[in-house]
Amino acid sequence: MPDKLTVAILCGGVSPEHEVSMNSARNIYTAINKEKYRVEVIGVARNGQWFHLSEADFFKMKSIEGSEAGRLLALAPGAGQVIFYQPGDTQFPNSPIPQFPKIDVVFPIIHGPFGEDGTLQGLLSLLGLPFVGPGVLGSSAGMDKDVTKRLLRDAGIFVAPWVTIFKHEQPDFPAIAGKLGFPIFVKPANMGSSVGISKAENERELRDAVALAFKYDTKVLVEQGIKGREIETAVLGNMENAQASGVGEIVMEKGFYDYESKYLSPDAAKVVIPARDISARAVENIRATALKAYHVLGLEGLSRLDAFLVDDDTVCVNEPNTLPGFTNISMYPKLWEQAGIAYPDLIDRLLTLAIERHKRDGALQRTRF
Repeated sequence: MPDKLTVAILCGGVSPEHEVSMNSARNIYTAINKEKYRVEVIGVARNGQWFHLSEADFFKMKSIEGSEAGRLLALAPGAGQVIFYQPGDTQFPNSPIPQFPKIDVVFPIIHGPFGEDGTLQGLLSLLGLPFVGPGVLGSSAGMDKDVTKRLLRDAGIFVAPWVTIFKHEQPDFPAIAGKLGFPIFVKPANMGSSVGISKAENERELRDAVALAFKYDTKVLVEQGIKGREIETAVLGNMENAQASGVGEIVMEKGFYDYESKYLSPDAAKVVIPARDISARAVENIRATALKAYHVLGLEGLSRLDAFLVDDDTVCVNEPNTLPGFTNISMYPKLWEQAGIAYPDLIDRLLTLAIERHKRDGALQRTRF
């Protein structure tokens, strides 16, 4: 039997989605095929330090806060290596210390800024390590809601009208309200899990919503509210073999699908897979739009596309999620489960895609001759 491949699950991070990442990572760790893969866990603390976590510590800690988390790690760019670092030293010690296991592939499941915005993907690329999910460009383009909308709009994909505000500007709130009407949704440009998102029904609420969003980003989107069904589909594959799943729907009794309804009050939202009472024509339109958006944004590996289906079956793309929640009950794996791919098999497929893409890109010529 061939040697096991070593998978490093990278979790935690410095964003407000730290706990969401930890939950996804524990589900992946539990489900991964241990006969095929050796699994190591690298946790990124809230202060940005990297730690090698034991299985026992990984499963008991809610978040990664400091030195008690595990053994500090350091990186060796260009060498494809991660090594242990002695806490308190100002440089790598001369005395021999255990080598971190050679990593064959990384499953980064850090959500939000510094996790799925291209920052981490650039670091992993410099390390020379294969990793699950889109590369630098796809991750950054898919994370920034303003950039996403511009690219999709220019490709002929329908997106909700919006206004972009920067923190150094003085917004003309009456003009914004006059252009977009109410209700309006206000979002930090670079944030996930609906953190910092508000719905405004009047100008006072709009001002408060913008102030809240600026706590999380220096760029904010003010977006026209779209009346339609909240539809999601999952995409799996690299640029040469991407496929779209069926369609799921988020049904809210009231309010909108915010952080609380996703993670703190799950009964507030109902996930329906497959979505009901949608024509076959509309489903195919949603899937085709998801694949087009996937290619326009340069996504690879995986992504979940969130959209609205309006009354005439028009598809309005809301946003992609380039590293979607990955618990065994999250929308992305549930959509593929409904399509016949079990959760452990989906993990295996994603790791295989990461290695295949790394080999494909590694074959490119890096010199002039």
